[in-house]
Amino acid sequence: MSKAETSPHGTLFVIAAPSGAGKTSLVKELLESTPGIAVSVSHTTRDPRPGEESGVHYHFVAREEFETLVAADAFLEHAQVFDNYYGTAQSSVQQQLDAGNDVVLEIDWQGARQVRERLPATVCIFVLPPSRPTLEERLRGRGQDSDEVIARRMRDAVSEIRHYDEFDYVVVNDDFDVALGELRMVILAQRQRLPVQRVRLAGLIEELLA
Repeated sequence: MSKAETSPHGTLFVIAAPSGAGKTSLVKELLESTPGIAVSVSHTTRDPRPGEESGVHYHFVAREEFETLVAADAFLEHAQVFDNYYGTAQSSVQQQLDAGNDVVLEIDWQGARQVRERLPATVCIFVLPPSRPTLEERLRGRGQDSDEVIARRMRDAVSEIRHYDEFDYVVVNDDFDVALGELRMVILAQRQRLPVQRVRLAGLIEELLA
């Protein structure tokens, strides 16, 4: 690796959205199509679902182990969702960032707040659906939920959307490919910022100014 290719610290990106906005599909495609970016694998106390692997989809741990990690201040963010705990270990994220990789966290607005308190340079992106009817249509997509469940999920989605203005960037997922391109532009633009390029291109700049 030449001096000009020396990697600086990566950037941590938080991507949040209400259920039904298409965040998970966007992040999956973003990771597959953008080099140098990884997703953080969260810890959880819930049981694995069919096909899920520990260390790949989540780090599945016992409640006692999770509580020990909380007491040790090991998480960038953590939360209780119904009867289970979820959290993002700071050490695993920091290892990726120190290796020069960008890291994506898929968490909600509350988690984004916690992360930013610890890592203020975190870049936060919020994904919106194109309209309320489209959001409801997407939430009904599987056709397996009752009207009562859909109504609750809509209320939860609206509650999440109320916090959109706490984020740095907002992307509307109307056309999937357009939204994906906009997410990728945010990632690539961050990589061209002066603090990043000053480190990445230190050798080249030194040579040019000699």
